[in-house]
Amino acid sequence: MGYEIERFLGYVNDGLLCCICRDVLEHPLQAPCEHAFCTTCIHGWLVHHNNCPEDRQVLAVTDLRALHRYMRNDLSRLQIQCKNYRSGCEMVCSLESVDKHERECEYGRMSCIHAGCPVQFERRHLDSHLAVCEHRSRECPNGCGYAILSAEDLHHNCIAELRTELELLR
Repeated sequence: MGYEIERFLGYVNDGLLCCICRDVLEHPLQAPCEHAFCTTCIHGWLVHHNNCPEDRQVLAVTDLRALHRYMRNDLSRLQIQCKNYRSGCEMVCSLESVDKHERECEYGRMSCIHAGCPVQFERRHLDSHLAVCEHRSRECPNGCGYAILSAEDLHHNCIAELRTELELLR
C-alpha cells in the first residue's frame, strides 16, 4: 500500500501513483510496460495473476525493476505530512526523509518498554508513563535489596523473601 495522497502538499503527478492502490508509490517497482506499483501491491497481485493489472501483458516478479531515476527523483522531492498529523504532528518533509522522521516522531505510538505492560501511548508521553508504570521495577525501599514491581509493593515482605532465599542456600 502506498502513501495516502491527502498527506501531500501540492500537486502529485498521476505517474507517481500506484496502478493498483492509487496511492503515491511506496517502495516502487516498474514493469517492462512501464506501469509502476508499490512493491507490496504488485507482489500481492502476482500471487494470483501472471499479468500487468493495467494492460494485461504477461508479467512475473522477475520482470520487475527499480523505477526510472527521474521518477525516483520526482518522488523524493514531494513534500508530505507526517503520518501522525491527525495526532498533532506538524512536520512536513520530503518523501525521502519521512521514514526517518516517523521512526522518531514524538506523536508516534509505542508500547511500554517494561515486560508485561500492555499500555500504548505517544512517544512524547514515555517519561510520564514510566514514572507510574505498574510493571517498572525498583529496589525495595526497606533495604532488603530485592527488585520489586510497583504492582507488588503492597505484597512484598522483606523478611519472608530473605527467609526463602536463606532456605534455598541451605
